[in-house]
Formats: sequence, C-alpha cells, structure tokens
Amino acid sequence: MEVRIVLKEDQRTGKLTEGEVQSLLTKSGQHPHGIKVRLTTGEVGRVKEIIENE
Repeated sequence: MEVRIVLKEDQRTGKLTEGEVQSLLTKSGQHPHGIKVRLTTGEVGRVKEIIENE
C-alpha cells in the first residue's frame, strides 16, 4: 500500500514522505495521531494520507 507519512523529525513542519508500507507498528486499528508504519525504505512515521492507485 502506498502512503504519505510524517516522520518524527518532520512533525513540526508537516513535511510528508511517500513510500510503500512494509509493516504496521501500531497495534490498534486507529490512533489519534495516525497509524505508525515502517516503509520499505526503513523510515518510520505516522500515516497522513493513503495514495489510491487506479
């Protein structure tokens, strides 16, 4: 799944990083700040947008 996430170091600026989800790190199905994921690049952040591929 392709997503845009905010990395911890980008939380103040809100800069989004795009990538493919490797694994879910948040145990629950929802979280007030976004589900935490690890991208295939190894970057970890909270999901802000899901990219719809058509």
